[in-house]
Amino acid sequence: MSGYAEIAAHYREVIRNGDLKPGDPMPSYSAAVEEHQVNRTTVVRAYDVLKAEGLIVSQPGKGTVVASSPLVVTGADRVDRMSRNGRRYAPGESSTAHRVMRRSVYDPEVCQALDLEPGDEVVIRIRTFRQDDRATTVGVSIYPPRTLAEVPELAEEGRMTHYFGDLYTERTGREVVKGQRTAEARQASQNELDALEIDAPPHVSVAVLVTKVTFHDEDGPLGHWEDVYAPGTRMPLPE
Repeated sequence: MSGYAEIAAHYREVIRNGDLKPGDPMPSYSAAVEEHQVNRTTVVRAYDVLKAEGLIVSQPGKGTVVASSPLVVTGADRVDRMSRNGRRYAPGESSTAHRVMRRSVYDPEVCQALDLEPGDEVVIRIRTFRQDDRATTVGVSIYPPRTLAEVPELAEEGRMTHYFGDLYTERTGREVVKGQRTAEARQASQNELDALEIDAPPHVSVAVLVTKVTFHDEDGPLGHWEDVYAPGTRMPLPE
């Protein structure tokens, strides 16, 4: 028998994976009672938790449905979702403004993350993720020369169709490990505001949340990802 927290966790994961998309009806109380072999009070309590989290809502004449754009899943979370169900994009999600460029890197944090010297050349991939045609996140991924030697597709224009780590492992036999993900709040740059379609006066500071993670194999770092979330965007955090 499941408790209300376990039932809430089950449906939270179903929504996060995109198996239930915004606007889809949730199972009725009676259906959930039968599925999880619990009493009605337990199901009601689980649904109340999900409503408090903004994942589901009650709509007159429709019952309980998944909320519109409840969570935005990008970056490292997208890799985890793909490993679970093979879905690169959730319902209503897309990406635009894909750019690929070769640049010399001087940012101290990026140099340290990728074990590079200032001035070393990297490939930078940038795209804007959208949910229901609203810009939610700017994704930036940076790759050093040794990663490009094994996955040259990273330097090609257009959208990658496979996770770089899968291609790297397939070609080298070495496992790609995701490092510790960190988050920080900071002021958005003008380029980030433009990509997120935020029209703010020049004298107004706009705070954004930025998450970062570096990928490694046994020989060192392979890639550094940053995701810049628009104000008001809701993202899932690791359990």
